[in-house]
Amino acid sequence: MTHYNTIAESNNFIILDQYTKIPQSDSYQSESDLQREFIRDLVNQGYHYLPKLTNPQAMLPNVREQLHTLNHVQFTDSEWQRFVETFLDKPGDSIIDKTRKIHENYIHDFVFDDGRIQNIYLLDKKNLPRNKVQVIEQFEQKGTQANRYDVTILVNGLPLVQIELKKRGVAIREAFNQIHRYSKESFNAEHSLYKYLQLFVISNRTNTRYFANTTQRNKNSFDFTMHWAKADNTLIKDLKDFTATFFEKNTLLSVLLKYSVFDVNNTLLVMRPYQIAATERILWKINSAYQAKHWIRLEGGGCIWHTTGSGKTLTSFKAARLATELDFIDKVFFVVDRKDLDYQTMKEYQRFSPDSVNGSDSTAGLKRNLEKDDNKIIVTTIDKLNNLMKTESDLAIYKKQVVFIFDECHRSQFGEAQKNLRKKFKRFYQFGFTGTPIFPQNALGADTTASVFGRELHSYVITDAIRDEKVLKFKVDYNDVRPKFKAIETEQDQQKLSAAENKQALLHPDRIREIAQYILSNFRQKTHRLQAGGKGFNALFAVSSVDAAKLYYEAFKQL
Repeated sequence: MTHYNTIAESNNFIILDQYTKIPQSDSYQSESDLQREFIRDLVNQGYHYLPKLTNPQAMLPNVREQLHTLNHVQFTDSEWQRFVETFLDKPGDSIIDKTRKIHENYIHDFVFDDGRIQNIYLLDKKNLPRNKVQVIEQFEQKGTQANRYDVTILVNGLPLVQIELKKRGVAIREAFNQIHRYSKESFNAEHSLYKYLQLFVISNRTNTRYFANTTQRNKNSFDFTMHWAKADNTLIKDLKDFTATFFEKNTLLSVLLKYSVFDVNNTLLVMRPYQIAATERILWKINSAYQAKHWIRLEGGGCIWHTTGSGKTLTSFKAARLATELDFIDKVFFVVDRKDLDYQTMKEYQRFSPDSVNGSDSTAGLKRNLEKDDNKIIVTTIDKLNNLMKTESDLAIYKKQVVFIFDECHRSQFGEAQKNLRKKFKRFYQFGFTGTPIFPQNALGADTTASVFGRELHSYVITDAIRDEKVLKFKVDYNDVRPKFKAIETEQDQQKLSAAENKQALLHPDRIREIAQYILSNFRQKTHRLQAGGKGFNALFAVSSVDAAKLYYEAFKQL
């Protein structure tokens, strides 16, 4: 079944550039019909359907069979019972313990009855297609209450994804609330393998979302559910389209096993489509630049424009981590501002690689970290990196294959450090993340983000984030247009708006003076400064260009 074409540059991206929507029927469909059709689509995509696996007693023998196949072993009955009791379903294990077994402790040293020791893998993370994906429905289980679940996806026999379906017209939040109820009543019952659940999918056919099994889940966390999307951030909402893309076997396994982070606070973070898209494009760019020997050149890097508050640091962390797994890369530098060394992300790096973060101001610590072969990742500040390059003329690292990831590539990083970087390092690939890129039109003749880091590899801008409700909401007051400028103020066509005479009209002194006067007259009320003792909110005035800012500045000063 090929309902989509991956983008031309690579067949390995799970976030698609192109996708042709599947035609939908408007006919009425009951919940059971929807469920049957969903399972049929999964089977057509290569899932193995187990209609008889509907209770806990049937689940363990299936897990045993899958682990036999994955690990090329045969447990005796007594060995299997011991494996279950000491590792797979250890008494007292919580959701956190089970999640850790999926992300960190998925390899268990097991001593067989004859004394031999073998690594038993729950999952194969290096070769994803080796993991067996199965689908079951109407699984029944009792905790404080008896529940029956719609559809569950098993990976090597373990329930990792739970799908709750509602018929069209029913609010999707009802499916969310149902999962919340199951979590309290039966998912986490004693000896329930459903503690292994990593991901939930909810759908009413026309709207489909996914969310992680974060350990603190309550009714307010519906805001943390996410839509799947294409590379251009177009949402994929319909269940049929969602199934063809998100539930493609390699995609689902990648989301579960590659694009998730179990963080230092024991919370599972599953990446959003735009975060995955950016990470995939960085890894593709490193690979293709290495093949073409494009290191040092702009073609060997790129920039990621992800709006403020959209989780850039998690994306850059994941990109840096996955870059360390490339055989030909010797070191990955994660470059941050000085203040960011205190961030929680630094704890993630510390956990991943104990010697990666060096908080001291001296370059000696950085140099020591560079010399450690077992330390593939280095977290440093731009200043410390620059000092190192100025004081050390000949380091082994300068000739090695190196990736630089700048967590927030501001103009401050365009200067001396960049010149030194290009002088010293002979084989590097660099990538910059920014929420505020510098374009030619606002660069004032200086460098732009693209001229320093390379072309834009992915963007997720403020309008995308507002639509997805992934940033703080905006309150918009729209003021009546000034009669003299009505035509231009109501114009929607971007080309017309960027025409020279229209730009001039928008910057007409009368218009600027009128807007400035309105702001001065209403500022105290709009920012809640009129209440007794109210300090009010700060405000930000955004305009289209540096020239516009200067004109408004003069108008405010005169008024």
